[in-house]
Formats: sequence, structure tokens, C-alpha cells
Amino acid sequence: MNIQSLWIRLRKPGGFLALVALVAALVTIPVLSFSTLAASPRTSIQFVSSDWVAANSKDPNLRILDVRSAPLEYIAGHVPGAVNIADPVFRGPNGFLPVQYWDNAKLGSTFEKSGVTNTSKVLVYSDGRDVLGATMVAYLLERSGVQEIAILDGGYTGYKASGQPTKEFPRYKPGKFVVRDNPSIRVSLAEIRQLIGKPGVVFIDPRPGDLFRGEKDIWVRNGHIPGARNIPWPTFTEADNPQEALKNPHKLKPLDDIKKLLADKRIKPSDDIIVTCSTGREATLQYIVLKHLLGYPKVRVYEGSWTEYSTTDLPVATGPEKA
Repeated sequence: MNIQSLWIRLRKPGGFLALVALVAALVTIPVLSFSTLAASPRTSIQFVSSDWVAANSKDPNLRILDVRSAPLEYIAGHVPGAVNIADPVFRGPNGFLPVQYWDNAKLGSTFEKSGVTNTSKVLVYSDGRDVLGATMVAYLLERSGVQEIAILDGGYTGYKASGQPTKEFPRYKPGKFVVRDNPSIRVSLAEIRQLIGKPGVVFIDPRPGDLFRGEKDIWVRNGHIPGARNIPWPTFTEADNPQEALKNPHKLKPLDDIKKLLADKRIKPSDDIIVTCSTGREATLQYIVLKHLLGYPKVRVYEGSWTEYSTTDLPVATGPEKA
């Protein structure tokens, strides 16, 4: 509509009121859309038992991802209905840094090939110390907009002890998945620059102690972010269970034990918590436990982690963490 025709319409009886109604409608539309978006449910990530798998196995909306890296392990036996997609396929070089998460388009395509859709409920599992692969994929599902996510506590070893594994491959159609990026659960290097030394901000570093202290010569610069608390990730799991038969790094310790560990490190639910590790993978276990299981309200992952940080001019601390 050009200016002249608009002026003619305005001069007609009721023309001005019609224009006001049109403007009000245009203003209201985005407000309604925003309200609907803001009311959408938050993502839920839980650790579940083999009994949960059995109870939900008939759900047509459930997609099960076996993210073990060795294909023959999957072929030899897996949770019924599980699709094997090894956790390393979710990362690669970004033009400078190695093992970075793929861009959203490639992540979406990878989930599609696994049969995941935007309405899927997704169960993820791996085995042994590769619980980190399971939590990493769960984190990427949350990052991409999936709202119902579960991780099999104890992994395949735990399932095999009480479930009914199969060797049959499921037949399925690739899903239609559109990534709905959630940047609120991660921090960038630019944000890290502003957060170092800021009151109320706590960095948790889940790497082994020798890497945290800078005793191994791996990166360009070795050590940790000044002020970081070192909580090696296996301390959240049954990896160090005194009963040999129960040692399983894919199974979580009781949450009360984890709460005590955090309290001993002077980490409070009110803290602004950034979890940073070697490559952004180890961090996902503690991120999920703190945010989704313990309900700490502000927990984020620094995805670039030490691989990126070590290449910058930002300060590096070595030795044990400061008391």
C-alpha cells in the first residue's frame, strides 16, 4: 500500500480506528509469541535405572542412543532399540582448535541420522569410563533443544546385569530435527575473560590432579584457570568403590556423597559455576549432576576449556589449588 492510498483510507469514516487496530495487532503478535516461548517447559536430564528402560521401552517416542566408540561392542549386545552413534562423531576441528563441537547444522544432521526428532524423548548410554561420552551427548541434546533426556545409570554393564540385551538392530526412519540452540548453558572465551576473579564466580576443573597442577607437558601452556577448584570427575562416580565388584565409573555415587564433596570444596548452590576441563567433554558430567540432579540454578560449561584457554594470553596458575 502506497502513501496516497493509505491517506484516502484514513479520510474515510472509521479509517483512523482501523489503522489503530492494525498497529495494535502488529505490536501484540510478537508479545504473544514471546509469552508462548517463555512458557515452554525446561529441559530435564535424569539418571535412570534398567527398570526405567523396561517401563518405557514401548514408548514410540523414545529414541535410545548407544554412544560407545567400539562398534563391535554394540554388535555383540546392546539395549533393545538402541542405535549406535559413537560419541566422537559429535566433534572435530573448527579451523583452529581440535575436538570442538560441530556447528548446529552438523549436530542437527547427526541427530537426524540417529532417528531423533524435536519431540523425541532420548535415552543415552555408554560404558565404563565413557560415561563422559554419554553425558556429553546428553548435554548436546539439551544444547540443541531436546527437552526430555535420560542417561542410563551404570551404563551397558549395569543394564546387562539386570536387563535383557539383544543383538538385533532396530529398523527406523531418520528423524527430522531442527536445532533450537540454547546458548544459556555455555560460556565463550570472551565471557571467561570477564569472569576470572569476579566475586561469586567459581570454576570447577574435573581433570586429573597432575593436569590441573600443570605437571604434564601436553598443551602450549599447562596448569589451570586461577582460583579453580579441582574435583576430578571420577569422584562423582563409583569408580573408587571399595567393593571391587561395584567399581563402575558409569554409575553415580549417592547424591548426598556428592553434596558433601562440593561442600568440602566450598561450592554453594548460590555460586555462578563454570565447569571447564580439557576439551569440554569431562565438564558435562559435573554440569549435569549440579544443574539437573542437585538443582544448582546457575551452572554452565566452558566448551573450549583448556584446549582453547591454553592458547590465549590469559593468566595460568600451576600447583595445587589455593585454599
